[in-house]
Amino acid sequence: MAQQFSLTSRIKLANGSSMPRIHLGVYLTSGQETTNAVQCALEAGYRAFDSAQMYRNEAEVGSTILKFISSNSNTSTLKREDIHFTSKLASNSSYDSARRSIKKSVQQCGLGYIDLFLLHSPYGGQTARLASWKAVEDAIADGEVKTGGVSNYGMKHLQELLASKPRVFPAINQIEVHPFNTRTEITSFCQQHDIVVEAYAPLVRALRMKHPVIGSLAEKYSCTPAQLLIRWSLQHGYVPLPKSVTKDRIIQNGQISGFNIDAKDMEKMDGLDEYLVTDWDPVDAD
Repeated sequence: MAQQFSLTSRIKLANGSSMPRIHLGVYLTSGQETTNAVQCALEAGYRAFDSAQMYRNEAEVGSTILKFISSNSNTSTLKREDIHFTSKLASNSSYDSARRSIKKSVQQCGLGYIDLFLLHSPYGGQTARLASWKAVEDAIADGEVKTGGVSNYGMKHLQELLASKPRVFPAINQIEVHPFNTRTEITSFCQQHDIVVEAYAPLVRALRMKHPVIGSLAEKYSCTPAQLLIRWSLQHGYVPLPKSVTKDRIIQNGQISGFNIDAKDMEKMDGLDEYLVTDWDPVDAD
């Protein structure tokens, strides 16, 4: 039976909450470009947005969400709690530094709280990683953050955090995942430990849109290569974060309910793995 996915689909998290299955990524966007992309996405039905301190656009994303909620464009009468906002700690250092940084992000976005806050990378070493995670735990206890997670964590970083017996377990690991970099070892570990995998760069930053296998399967399923890649991610149980600043593509990327990739074609796409890294790759950091 075909799995049904849409912009309103949600996934259950280990802490008992849930979040949308597709988030708009706003990496490498700024100013009016960010505002326009978030506005277009909200109008198209997106309900989740992935920002970060390093992106320097938390304020634009937050203010656009608030303006939309109070505007006539909000035909679904959405409230703040219906929109999911993610941000990430720029760097791991001391507990106090991380705690201040989280408070600043809450102020920057203007949304009252952050739905999902991630440690952006494992850089900084074990002591800094665990101190920063304690800051996330306390931000959750203080109501500033709803859910905590990590990003770019390899197996050893996840094992380290779980072995530290944290008060709050990471609900998310956001990593680069797509058919050209499947990261099977990390994704399998996450799924075994009830950690949801968020897939950044699910469109491979457009580097493989013309790959013959992607092209032929997109034709077979009467979809765009981007829709095919997003669907692959969803059918693996991941939460893809497609990024676009173009209205038509933002809309198209959310239209993934009309087809289901069959098992043989999923295997064919899995077989494209070449460990293609499109940005940074901190998963083996000390």
